[in-house]
Amino acid sequence: MSDNERSEGQPERQPLPPESASEGKPTPGPEAEPEPEVRSEPDPERETGTAGRPTGMQRLVNGLWPPRFTRAQLIFALLLFALGLGFAIQVRTASDNGVLRGARQEDLVRILSELDARTQRLEDEKRGLDNQRTELQSSSNQAAEAQKQTQQKAQQLGVLAGTVAAQGPGITLTIRPSGGAVSADELLDTLQELRAAGAEAVQINDVRAVAGTYFTDAGGGVSVDGHQLSPPYVFKVIGNPPDLQPALNIPGGVVQTLQKEQATVSVVPSQKIVVDALRSVKQPDYARSSGQ
Repeated sequence: MSDNERSEGQPERQPLPPESASEGKPTPGPEAEPEPEVRSEPDPERETGTAGRPTGMQRLVNGLWPPRFTRAQLIFALLLFALGLGFAIQVRTASDNGVLRGARQEDLVRILSELDARTQRLEDEKRGLDNQRTELQSSSNQAAEAQKQTQQKAQQLGVLAGTVAAQGPGITLTIRPSGGAVSADELLDTLQELRAAGAEAVQINDVRAVAGTYFTDAGGGVSVDGHQLSPPYVFKVIGNPPDLQPALNIPGGVVQTLQKEQATVSVVPSQKIVVDALRSVKQPDYARSSGQ
């Protein structure tokens, strides 16, 4: 095909302009001037809040410091402090003075048995008084029955007053100080514990213990009702041995207290204890029987 035929059938291709060869590349033009750099300055309104208002943290700090208290708040705070202090002292005292808190199970059973025995003794005494009243009311010869009961009562009061000798089952309690002296207060506590356990007659060495018995410390020993006693101190006690002996051995009781003072304590039960130390009968100076 000749060049003329090609030109008639197809349009003649034109060469691309020089700009199309570098299409996608910016055409060089006049040099652009650099734009000025803009620096952001801290906005005081943005830091402190809009229109100069403080932020939430600043308001919290300003509200807490310096502290501001009203009179009612101070009084309420003092009351809460006093209430808490009192509660803490009460709890501490209860935990310190709880003698039975650390007691063994057998010790607790022994204490419970002693309380039951005391209750039983009181019930027996009440039953005896009820029987006496019934006998007086039902007896045909009330005068003779009243005289009989009066004599029995006088005998019992004589034993309690120490004017009549007595014998019966009981225990012998012996206290021998070894490291130090036994004080009068400790002997008084021993006598009171024996009475609470049901002791009916007590003799300390050669002195009969009665309702008005008192103890004082007197150099090297103890004075009982003005009588100087020297150790060992021997208590002859008439009563029910199963009640007396456990009462002395309870936790924190007489035996443990005396042993802490380095004293040797022995308790010997017996079916026959003789209490023969007597008190002289004092004649009243002013009191007279209403029957005279």
